[in-house]
Amino acid sequence: MTPLNQRRQEILNLIREDGHAKVQKLSKIFKVSDVTIRQDLEVLEEMGFVLREHGGARLKDVGSFAVTGTLLNESKMKEEKKEIALKALALIQEGDSIILDSGTTTTELAKLMTGFKELNVITNALNIAMILGGNPGINLMVSGGEFKASTLSLTGDMAAASFKGIHVDKCFLATAGISPDMQLTYPSLSDLVVKSAMIRAAGKVYLLADSSKIGISSFASLGRLSLIDTLITDSKIKAEQIETIRELKVEIL
Repeated sequence: MTPLNQRRQEILNLIREDGHAKVQKLSKIFKVSDVTIRQDLEVLEEMGFVLREHGGARLKDVGSFAVTGTLLNESKMKEEKKEIALKALALIQEGDSIILDSGTTTTELAKLMTGFKELNVITNALNIAMILGGNPGINLMVSGGEFKASTLSLTGDMAAASFKGIHVDKCFLATAGISPDMQLTYPSLSDLVVKSAMIRAAGKVYLLADSSKIGISSFASLGRLSLIDTLITDSKIKAEQIETIRELKVEIL
């Protein structure tokens, strides 16, 4: 079996994140020819990871992700995420308007939001919508966008457009990693426009990220951590990381 080189591994990571990818888009990202990308996708198909289709490829068994939420259910640092969610819950007040980003920790927060009698929530996460939809005290809005099976979320330009022209009190944002040089990073380019729109729509932005994500870089960078107001994390964060983050004028809870 042909081994995965770095480019093919990154292509596979992108397809796992978005559920599909187009040849032309991949060729621009990796600065190689369409022919090279097609060869990469052929190898990934032979290895059983993807199924090729006209103009690109899609993740094999993508339907199982949508039904089971496999990647969400396999999240690490579960106890830490629950503690972060509890801290975030204390910041939400009756009458607030909030954005809930898709992610494992924001999902834990949604599970705790059962007692509110007056709350406006907009989310791009279908699983969060299902959790909150039965609460009569929550006025729930869901963005449009392209479906991403791995996170049960909606992404891309259409999702970003859902957050334009609105203003909320608080945004609870997720991230795939905070790089060593303090960049907010995400697995997919399509995420960036959505996260930017969420940040612009919010009076205050809280980033929910456990300590294992600090010092980790994902594929695409949104910008410096100073885009957010407050980082909510767990007690395993290192002292030098706290110092670096505070130098950016970011509050840490």
